[in-house]
Amino acid sequence: MIARRTLFPGRYRVPAVPGAVFFMILLIGAGGLNGAAADFIGHGGMVRAAAISADGSKVLTGSFDYTAKLWDFAGQTELLSLEAHDGPVNGVAFLPGGAQALTVSDDRTAILWNLTTGKPERRFKGHQHKVVGVAVGPDGRIAATGGWDRTVRLWDLETGRQLRSLKHPSPVNAVAFADDGKKIISGAHDGIIRIWDARSGRALGRLEGHELGVSQLDVSGGRLLSAGLDKTMRLWDLGAGKQIAIFGNTDKAVLTVAFSSDGRTALSAGADGTVNQWDLRRNRLISTIRAHDNMIWAVRFSPDGRFAITASSDETARVWHLETGDRIGIPVENDTEPKPWLVSDHPGAGLYKKCAKCHSLRKNGRRRSGPHLAGLFGRRAGSVPGYRYSAALNNRDFEWNAKTLTTLFRDGPDQFLPGTKMPLQRVPDAVQLAHLVEYLRQLTATEPSGGPAPTR
Repeated sequence: MIARRTLFPGRYRVPAVPGAVFFMILLIGAGGLNGAAADFIGHGGMVRAAAISADGSKVLTGSFDYTAKLWDFAGQTELLSLEAHDGPVNGVAFLPGGAQALTVSDDRTAILWNLTTGKPERRFKGHQHKVVGVAVGPDGRIAATGGWDRTVRLWDLETGRQLRSLKHPSPVNAVAFADDGKKIISGAHDGIIRIWDARSGRALGRLEGHELGVSQLDVSGGRLLSAGLDKTMRLWDLGAGKQIAIFGNTDKAVLTVAFSSDGRTALSAGADGTVNQWDLRRNRLISTIRAHDNMIWAVRFSPDGRFAITASSDETARVWHLETGDRIGIPVENDTEPKPWLVSDHPGAGLYKKCAKCHSLRKNGRRRSGPHLAGLFGRRAGSVPGYRYSAALNNRDFEWNAKTLTTLFRDGPDQFLPGTKMPLQRVPDAVQLAHLVEYLRQLTATEPSGGPAPTR
């Protein structure tokens, strides 16, 4: 087991500059670093950054414990711990294809990782202060990093060479690519968003409106979202250089924003621990989720728009079903329910482990994010009393049996039941799928205590 690093080990000190002082005040005011149970558990410090792969299968998080971690989204299990930074990890980004990732840190460097081996491939040095923002160009060849040394730096990812440095009058918190990688967008402590030509480094313009620092940016087509310490999220038209709308609904700093893949909705979150979902066509609030008791540093949509991933000061990251606001993969403390799949020699038992995270085998078992599976075969879909189903399963006229379960896992829940709470769980191998369905039939026929399972 890897020992957790302390938040401020002796070899690392927070630089005594106004930006760093403000940063620590913001942390203390938001409730510090109290731990809590969550879906992605393993970091030993606040989780400052999160990204999800383009195919939705992997999540990458960065933490004050000096590590980044790669997780399986469906199983919510740790795949790799990426350890090479000498300071807190502030930003993470997947490269196109998902086989590599980039991380940035207080140690003034960026690291390119091989996500197959978990080893660093290249370290990028040049910043003279902590690096906070990171973005990868759409072709995966160039990256931009933003630092508190008041620069944005562009890097050739293949050679490690610094291409240029874009100087700012104040520390830089956020960077993003726009216009198919032709432009760089940066957000800084002075509240000004700057637009740069990626090839020449020439300043193209600026967007002004935030009254305090800009904490994060996201781009969709010709539009930009910005998160501000002035308690607002703002939507901008990059082509026209104009502000489209201002979104509030919080009395604390907005730290993170994200576009949905279709650009129609957005998420914002921050120091109050809530996630707000917005309709960008009507400029209105859709829903609010109380996601953490501590501040949220990062929020991301899953590619299909069904889920939000949040990363928080409470040392955790969590998954939320946006339609219902339900938390997916709720940890069950002091779980004493029988776990027959752990000792079974049935070839489908190993595959069932992912199901066990969200489903109890008992009708009156501990609450989990999915409905119980007692008496599953022959049960009408969406019929467990008291369970809050998504619209995908309300009033559905079919029963769970070998055929419907095979289709569910073969095609994936997102295809079989669009909008369902169930994360992406596909079993493409026909033999393994047959084993899983048969094991489900056996396992759910009777409750683990030995009594007959209900059939309706």
